[in-house]
Amino acid sequence: MQYRRFGKTNLRLSVFSLGTMRYLADAETARQTIEKALALGINHIETARGYGKSEEYLGKALQAGLSVPRSQLHITTKIPPTADADTMRRYIDESLEKLHLDYLDCLGIHGLNTWEHLEMVQAGCIQAVQEAIADGRVKHVGFSTHGSLDVILAAINTDLFEFVNLHYYYFFQRHAAAIQLAASKDMGIFIISPADKGGRLYTPPQTLTDLCHPFSPLELNYRFLLSDSRITTLSVGPANPEELIEPLQVADHINELTEEEISAFQRIENQAKTALATDKCSQCFACLPCPENINIPEVLRLRNLAVAYDMTDYGKYRYGMFENAGHWFPGMKANRCTECGDCLPRCPEELNIPALLADTHERLSGKAGRRLWG
Repeated sequence: MQYRRFGKTNLRLSVFSLGTMRYLADAETARQTIEKALALGINHIETARGYGKSEEYLGKALQAGLSVPRSQLHITTKIPPTADADTMRRYIDESLEKLHLDYLDCLGIHGLNTWEHLEMVQAGCIQAVQEAIADGRVKHVGFSTHGSLDVILAAINTDLFEFVNLHYYYFFQRHAAAIQLAASKDMGIFIISPADKGGRLYTPPQTLTDLCHPFSPLELNYRFLLSDSRITTLSVGPANPEELIEPLQVADHINELTEEEISAFQRIENQAKTALATDKCSQCFACLPCPENINIPEVLRLRNLAVAYDMTDYGKYRYGMFENAGHWFPGMKANRCTECGDCLPRCPEELNIPALLADTHERLSGKAGRRLWG
């Protein structure tokens, strides 16, 4: 396991962090998963108030005693933005109580996804967080986000935060500017869910597997991220101890990309150009805003992946979240398109966007999805 400095927090975190949204079968499975992670060199555990019994299970494991001393273990919990400081004070106290801790190494504002959330933080709850920092109950503050790039950049530019948790992967590089800005401010950078949200790469389609050979798609995505020295740590979210094994096989590989890895990425790029031809959405976002509130770039990104790499299962999984996950995954489904034509003159590729939206809905519509936890 390799370790990196988590920006201005000056914590040295393992390049993989244990995410605890999925180890929720029971307290014993949680304890076993935590101990396996520690044995493999992970020194950072992340939980959240909103993750069911996750804080409670982690607290029980800490109370019973772990193989690593508390002083060598870094613990983050996340709490959603609140409209007032008193509610945040109560939430911080409740999390500390559930975790059986005197202090948190890191507190993340969970789901800073909208302009309203950012206003809530600035106008209310950040006061309670700063009080907790002053009295030692919280050491460092950051935020996690599923928001749009403009909201993320604005939150970083408040200079209220020491780290950021965000989505950024080989197949989703929209937030590259946020990575750069956070790094310029010496913020710790934590990548959320690179295996699952990054493409469900633990169950890749054969087309993608063949393109990545001799590497696995999961391995290549991890290497894409770990080769970037600005990124501190990646979340791994096992449901049991066994699911830690495959991801952590690359935990020592944080050097620059090799020529063979670069060649694999070039094959992936060439496949997209060939398969999508003149229908490839370049993700420039010029088509927004849409009068029907369709997240056109994200819909067409999912189409890109389905057509180019047969990533249809992943596409259905994400597409099913539209209209079902609120601010965590905003936007209407593609069949809401009225063919008004507002987007057409703004597209530099001159794509027939209404036709591509209809095609995407036909390919990917299925059962509605939802977030695992609210």
